[in-house]
Amino acid sequence: MGSTEAEFKDIFDQKKPVKNPFVPIGALMTAGVLAAGLISFKQGNSQLGQKLMRARVLVQGATVALMVGTAYYYGDNLKR
Repeated sequence: MGSTEAEFKDIFDQKKPVKNPFVPIGALMTAGVLAAGLISFKQGNSQLGQKLMRARVLVQGATVALMVGTAYYYGDNLKR
């Protein structure tokens, strides 16, 4: 059991996590737009709610693209 823990520790020591400050910002923006859209739906403003839901999809897509792009960029640089 001790050797397994040592192996995991070695794996995590070799691959250091990359910090991308834009991903948490994008996640917060997604949550904010979602909350605003749900509030507008609850208030009966369905046109604004639809626009905000479409904006949420765009913000969420941009966040996912940032995550994938960062993983690809740093994954490619680790091979070198």
